[in-house]
Amino acid sequence: MSDQPSRLPPPEDVLEIGAPEQFAALAHPLRQRLLFALGHQAATVGQLAAQLDGKKGNVAHHLKVLRDAGLVHVAETRQVRGGTEQYYRRTARRMVVAEPQAAGTAAMLAAVAQELDLSPVEPQLTLRHLRLSPAKARELGETLAGLVDEAEESAEEQPLHGVLVALYQQAPPAGASSSG
Repeated sequence: MSDQPSRLPPPEDVLEIGAPEQFAALAHPLRQRLLFALGHQAATVGQLAAQLDGKKGNVAHHLKVLRDAGLVHVAETRQVRGGTEQYYRRTARRMVVAEPQAAGTAAMLAAVAQELDLSPVEPQLTLRHLRLSPAKARELGETLAGLVDEAEESAEEQPLHGVLVALYQQAPPAGASSSG
């Protein structure tokens, strides 16, 4: 018997995040990292704990929170050595947060920072501020999203890379008008 379950059906393409329990679930860096880890294949609590260098009990707790929020589900169960092994999978390939909340954004950035620290190669990290018209900002956002969506993935044995794309308008200084 193989260590992996049989081929699982693909997750839904896009899940829009909007429920309070989803935002609460996203407000912890380990849960963000679990979602990253489940981005390409289903995995058990033990596999995830080994991959993320965590304790099984801690990983199981955070998976339960994600499951209760509808962000992951049990994709398959198998009987092994008298017990039941559960393979977890994200409920969607992409998760889109229409109206991000500070706690979830902070947790996601903390999770990305942890991944950057663990990267075996020097990461590409750039922050640049640009003056753009609303139309140019929309065009840039669509172009960046398109680049990520259309990126061709290599074979499974190739290294996994994370991509974070953020485009936001800076808040004007306190007391300044935003129409200018």
